[in-house]
Amino acid sequence: MKSDRIEIVSRGRRELLCRVGAGAALALAGGLGGTLAVAAQPTPACVVRPRQTEGPYFVDDRLKRADLRSDPTDGSVRPGVPLALTFRVSRVDGRGCVPLAGAVVDVWQCDALGVYSGVRDFAGRFDTRGRLFLRGYQLTDAAGVARFLTIYPGWYPGRTVHIHFKIRTAPAAPRGLEFTSQLYFDDAVSDRVLAQAPYARNGLHRVRNEDDGIFRKGGDRLMLGLARDAQGYAGSFDLALR
Repeated sequence: MKSDRIEIVSRGRRELLCRVGAGAALALAGGLGGTLAVAAQPTPACVVRPRQTEGPYFVDDRLKRADLRSDPTDGSVRPGVPLALTFRVSRVDGRGCVPLAGAVVDVWQCDALGVYSGVRDFAGRFDTRGRLFLRGYQLTDAAGVARFLTIYPGWYPGRTVHIHFKIRTAPAAPRGLEFTSQLYFDDAVSDRVLAQAPYARNGLHRVRNEDDGIFRKGGDRLMLGLARDAQGYAGSFDLALR
């Protein structure tokens, strides 16, 4: 697929920032204790999110579903702490950022023991070809929202705890917007989750965020904010394509 150049921007305080000039926006950002990359008018002021590697485990299964925990090949459900994951996707349009409807949001991740479905691991740790757990996509709705139910990911050698995602506006067309990156988790939360079953079977001597070479390339801007809910955790991630 030949993709147009895009950037990823946060929604956050977008509506407020789009009403002020670049100088005022910078002053506002400083007063709020944050750092904002402010573009020249009339482009909206936005925080750029970094791309990150797709990695070796993406499989374009075109499996449309919201609950990623099950494996439709045998009906089994991957155990782990439930995670309700919400993406809010927008696109920069003229002087503002508007919800992007109809975008394909793919999510794929490892299970509690660091295993991905649908692939043979290059390091020989597993061969799960033909399996489909913890993979799937949703289309963003009219508000630009795509929701998933998954589990808190485990870890595997060489990587910190993370989830992969890809956003495409026209996956079947020769041209379209495409962006691939990863989500990360606070180490303190991961420590608590990974001490529980079944995660603890994998041991606790994992790579932490600051020791992950991919995380160090902008992972601090890809952190997933979490809140506890009745089942486990809920997290949302706001971004926009330009």
